[in-house]
Amino acid sequence: METELMDGASLAASILEDTSRRSEEVAGLLGRRPCLATVLVGGDPASATYVRMKQSRCRDGGIESRHVALPESSTTAEVVNAVEVLSADEAVDGILVQHPVPAQVDERAVFEAIAPGKDVDGVTFSSFASMALGGGVGFESCTPGGIIRLLDHYEVGLAGAHAVVIGRSPILGKPAGMLLLARDATVTYCHSKTRDLPDRVRDAEIVIAAVGIPNFVRGSWLKPGSVIIDAGYNPGNIGDVATHEALGVAALITPVPGGVGPMTIATLLAQTVEAAAALVP
Repeated sequence: METELMDGASLAASILEDTSRRSEEVAGLLGRRPCLATVLVGGDPASATYVRMKQSRCRDGGIESRHVALPESSTTAEVVNAVEVLSADEAVDGILVQHPVPAQVDERAVFEAIAPGKDVDGVTFSSFASMALGGGVGFESCTPGGIIRLLDHYEVGLAGAHAVVIGRSPILGKPAGMLLLARDATVTYCHSKTRDLPDRVRDAEIVIAAVGIPNFVRGSWLKPGSVIIDAGYNPGNIGDVATHEALGVAALITPVPGGVGPMTIATLLAQTVEAAAALVP
């Protein structure tokens, strides 16, 4: 079987073009460009790189970018206050808190300081409830939302399909399962401690690997003809799936890099413009 690589980079570029056009439309109606504010606590090099990448994509998408840099020693109260100021700022449409934050900062408290209508990264309780229950105020978590867009682009049928999500983080694994359920997939949540995990995976038509362990999912675990979404990103550009083993077994697979990553940023920017559009009279 020939395995097709799912080109997230090309699809993300197309979404960015559409986002740029939509941003111009919204700017004409609001009298200002949609604005995404990023908050970075400390000087973690990888986090700083991600923030710069997002700022660059904002420029490409016609979105204003505002950045708030806080020292590594910041307390929870100080970070929460910075986020609350942005939440109250009528010129800010979306807020992204770059995670992880330093150990002394209560990340959940910081996330909950984001106004639900500005939670374009989909990290608040309100956004999770919206994904799980439908309706309400909030946005899709960006990586799961990007994954659904990628599956739709490749016309992967979700209704009735058995999907296994390996991972249970509140911003990836759990919301990914909720979005798949909303599309009528049958979802099994697994993780690194699941018993007989290879057997669980082997029964899946769709696998989303988000466990954070390099080459964790082996080719021998996969059902022939399955669709594999590798949402892992580990040092050395290594995903959570042993891609070289999956080739020839899976029908579709996302490469690392160039698969899920670009879709995450594209979804973030599209949702920022959506948040701004909601303010148009």
